[in-house]
Amino acid sequence: MGLFSNYNNAGPGIPKAPQQKTGLFRFVELYGRKMWLLMGLNLIYILACVPVVTFGPATAAMTKIARNYSQERHAFIWQDFWEAFKKNFKQSFIMGLIDLLFIVAFIVAIPFYKMLADQNAMMYIPFMLCLMCIIVFFMMHFYIYLMIVSTTLSLRQILKNSFFLTSIGLKQSLVTLLIWIVVSFLMLMLFPMSLFLLLFWTFGFMCFVTCFNCYPIIRKYVIQPYYDKLGEENPEFDYLKSSEDAVFEDMGGKEAPVTMDKPKKKKGKRIS
Repeated sequence: MGLFSNYNNAGPGIPKAPQQKTGLFRFVELYGRKMWLLMGLNLIYILACVPVVTFGPATAAMTKIARNYSQERHAFIWQDFWEAFKKNFKQSFIMGLIDLLFIVAFIVAIPFYKMLADQNAMMYIPFMLCLMCIIVFFMMHFYIYLMIVSTTLSLRQILKNSFFLTSIGLKQSLVTLLIWIVVSFLMLMLFPMSLFLLLFWTFGFMCFVTCFNCYPIIRKYVIQPYYDKLGEENPEFDYLKSSEDAVFEDMGGKEAPVTMDKPKKKKGKRIS
C-alpha cells in the first residue's frame, strides 16, 4: 500500500473520449480557440456582402464555418467559405431576397402602424402583431441558414421547420435572441468606435453564438431522425466509437497488478 495510492490494483486506464465541458465553460473554451479565425471570417463575410444581393449566400457560407467551429470540426476559412458560398447559392440567394423584402416591409409597417396607433388605440393591435412577427421571423433565422448548409431540405421545408424549431428550442432561441439584443445595444452605445468591432468581431461572434446554441436542436429534431429512419449511424458521432484499428490498445483494468515485494538480499561483496 502506497502512502496515497494502492499500487496493487490495476488502474482504470485512459477514457475512450475526453470529458467535455458543458454550457458556458465549453463555449468560452471553443470560442477562445477559434477567436482569431472568427475575426478573419467576419472580415471575409463583410467583403462578400458588398454587393447587397449576395447577403444570403455570404450568410450561409459564414454559418457553415461557424457551425463547424462550434461543433469542433475542421474548416479552412477561405476555401470552405467560398465552397459553401457556391454550393448553397440558390437557396441562400432566394432566402436573402426574402430577407431584404421583409426588412423593407417592416421598416415601412412599423412607423405606419405606430402613427395609426397614436390616433386610434385599437390600431395598437396590428402594431403589436407586427412587432411579434418581426421577433418570430428574426428568431427563425437562428435555424434557417443552419439548415440550408446542413440538410438537403427544400426552402419551403426549411422555413416550416424553422418556425417549429423556434418554439421547440424556445430556451436556446430566447437566450440567443437576448445575446443579439445585448450586442446590438452595445454596438449602438459605442458608435462610432463600434465600427471597428463591426468590421472584425460582431458578425463572426454572433454567428458562432447562434450555431453553438441552436445547431444541437437541429441535430436532435431534424438530422438524427433522418439517420434513425434509414437505420444508419449519424457520422457526427464517429469520434465516440471505440477504435478497433488503433495501433496501441489501452490496457486499463487488464494489466497485472504491481507487487511491492522487497528484493531478496544477495550475499557477496558490496561495492560502494
